[in-house]
Amino acid sequence: MTELLLGHEAQIRLGFFIGVFTLMASWEVFAPRRTGQIKRRLRWPSNLGIVIFNALVLRVVMPTTAVALALAGETAGWGLLQQFDLPLWLASALAIVCLDLTIYLQHLMFHAVPVLWRLHRMHHADLAFDVTTGARFHPLEIILSMVIKFVVIAALGPPAVAVLIFEVLLNALAMFNHANARLPLGLDKVLRRAIVTPDMHRVHHSVIPREANSNFGFNLAVWDHWFGTYCAQPQKGHQEMAIGISTFRTERDLRLDKMLLQPFKDSVDNYSINKSH
Repeated sequence: MTELLLGHEAQIRLGFFIGVFTLMASWEVFAPRRTGQIKRRLRWPSNLGIVIFNALVLRVVMPTTAVALALAGETAGWGLLQQFDLPLWLASALAIVCLDLTIYLQHLMFHAVPVLWRLHRMHHADLAFDVTTGARFHPLEIILSMVIKFVVIAALGPPAVAVLIFEVLLNALAMFNHANARLPLGLDKVLRRAIVTPDMHRVHHSVIPREANSNFGFNLAVWDHWFGTYCAQPQKGHQEMAIGISTFRTERDLRLDKMLLQPFKDSVDNYSINKSH
């Protein structure tokens, strides 16, 4: 069964992406959390275009996938988890938690280091917040993120099936917690104890630096609670809060070519985590 799953990695990931994207996009239509956002026709061509562009870049630049690297590690006995005779379920659970912590810390680092913020701010420069924002990343950030992930996988030695599950979860939950989807407030309060909800992550996309410096998690919500980066609600409320950053706020900046050039424009003196107001 494991070999069957790993042999169809691309199809599995694409299938989950299409399924979750369709579900979230439909949810946004029938039960939106925010109204009056910038029209999809101005944002979606570029946000979806960057997804296709990044997939092509990774195919050319990266020699392998995270799952293939984990499978090679299993075969060769690389990594910490390979040194213990753990049942598959326990090794997989530990691996998924460790990989999720890595994503949290990496996200924090991309806000803290000016040159990395240059790359990451393209994700924050979206002027609205919906399912496509969850996949809006600069290709240089995607490549660097993959290198970091490869290093962690080589050191950790996770089961390949755990890496596949994590990759599917990461993509699915990124679309979920970026969705402009309305959840009952009581359900949101319960869910955010365990996973990152749209209302929780939307705070992170606030134009107010103090709020943008919070809620760094993508999957598990515990990291923000434990490490003191949790912010419950935006100061101005979810409907009135401004999304984005102080620069790149025109409709022209939403074009794909302008998005790709953003890391090389303007200063980073006001990069998010360094603001004091």
